[in-house]
Amino acid sequence: MKSWIAAAVLTLSAGMAAAQTTPVGLWKTIDDDGKTEKSLVRISENAGVLSGTIEKVFDPSKQDAKCDKCSDDRKDKLIVGMTIIRNIKQDPDDKSLWGGGEILDPNTGKTYKSRLKPIEGGKKMEMRGSVLFISRTQVWQRVE
Repeated sequence: MKSWIAAAVLTLSAGMAAAQTTPVGLWKTIDDDGKTEKSLVRISENAGVLSGTIEKVFDPSKQDAKCDKCSDDRKDKLIVGMTIIRNIKQDPDDKSLWGGGEILDPNTGKTYKSRLKPIEGGKKMEMRGSVLFISRTQVWQRVE
């Protein structure tokens, strides 16, 4: 009986650890300077496809801001509640990476190809956005 309980605990612990190495969850976005907290983004999964929605903006002056520079269906929509990450899937060759979709910068209205990579056991995540040969990476912090 004790060995069965120990096996169950180990299985549960392994499952929880694996869950933390996925981008699914709530993330605090950090600006390119590596210090400025910008927002909270919740990444969710539906049928193997990830999307991310802004739940909170830390700058009080942007609480009711709209994406006036967006050129797609998000034009003039509130930034809080907006889906900024779309169509991300796990890389079939490298299970530590998710990509193939896009991320929107609501300040500029531009979309970028994106790649997500949980690091430090899933406590942080590298969010890489790129267009052509230009890219930038931010490190986000897991909130939950």
